[in-house]
Amino acid sequence: MITKERRAARDVRHHRLRRWVRGSAARPRLAVFRSTNHIYAQLVDDDAARTLLAVDSRSKTFLAQHRTGGNVASAKAVGELVAQKAKAAGIERIVFDRGGYKYHGRVKALADAARAGGLIF
Repeated sequence: MITKERRAARDVRHHRLRRWVRGSAARPRLAVFRSTNHIYAQLVDDDAARTLLAVDSRSKTFLAQHRTGGNVASAKAVGELVAQKAKAAGIERIVFDRGGYKYHGRVKALADAARAGGLIF
């Protein structure tokens, strides 16, 4: 279980980042959350305070194709799925919210895969 002390630095970075990163209906925010075993991504319209779509590495269809959800390959797959679903919903331009994590490893892999899938940010 993650404690408040271990999570405090990430929370400070995330709140500092969220002062500037804001999603709208025209350009939603791609919010990333990374746990030890899985990675989650969702497109959020902050003006209407609603989630437009969400993809994660916990679904049975995802786990049938990938052994685990906690590695770079799984993050790439989640990024590709986000791009496909966003294109189907008519969303092309987004704002990237790395969630206080460093732009490295799984977070970078998800972002690069979403860019390769056609999302512009």
